[in-house]
Amino acid sequence: MHAKANFGFFDPSEGVEQTRRSLPHWFQPNVATFITFRSADSLPAEVVRAWESEQRSWLTDHGIAIPNGTIPDWKSLARPLSLDFRKHKLSRWNWHLDSCHGKCVLRYREYAEIVMRSLRHFNGERYDLDCAIVMPNHVHVLVQFREGTTCRAQSESWLHYTACQINKRLGVKGAFWQGEPFDHLVRNAQQFDYFRRYIAENGIKARLPETDYLFWSAGG
Repeated sequence: MHAKANFGFFDPSEGVEQTRRSLPHWFQPNVATFITFRSADSLPAEVVRAWESEQRSWLTDHGIAIPNGTIPDWKSLARPLSLDFRKHKLSRWNWHLDSCHGKCVLRYREYAEIVMRSLRHFNGERYDLDCAIVMPNHVHVLVQFREGTTCRAQSESWLHYTACQINKRLGVKGAFWQGEPFDHLVRNAQQFDYFRRYIAENGIKARLPETDYLFWSAGG
């Protein structure tokens, strides 16, 4: 039994490690972090195009011109709307994920348990895991990394190990996960509670049978 962790929140006055590949990544140790990683086939090209079209429509409906059909620098064009736009963008992204595109290998308990065991393996040593859910084609994690462990390094370890194990059992080769996870430093207790509820209710709100997802919480 692990001692109950005290989760910290992002402190803009403290140093932050910033990296970027396709997505921006901010990291502070001992700060609660919400992470999403998804299978490589979870959002086919046509679904991504639909999602981008939804963004353009939202911006157009809010009076922001879209030159040549592309999404402009909306932060500078509509700064007062930026928070609402981010919420819309993320909400629709999650909706498309929950629609269960792709082969959805993780709906089978054998494979979901590989992922969950990996997430829990160093819990209480390298990091403190508050809760996690393995959905049919993606995973959400609420976790806090201890000194000496970074979000990037541990996420890469989770992805590499679980991909090897799952591919081995499936008898296939190639990318199982989409290469880069999404991560977000939690700002305050209210946001922490929001992510905790989101993870706990994800399978239910996606209207999936209990056999199609695997949820774990440090609270039991």
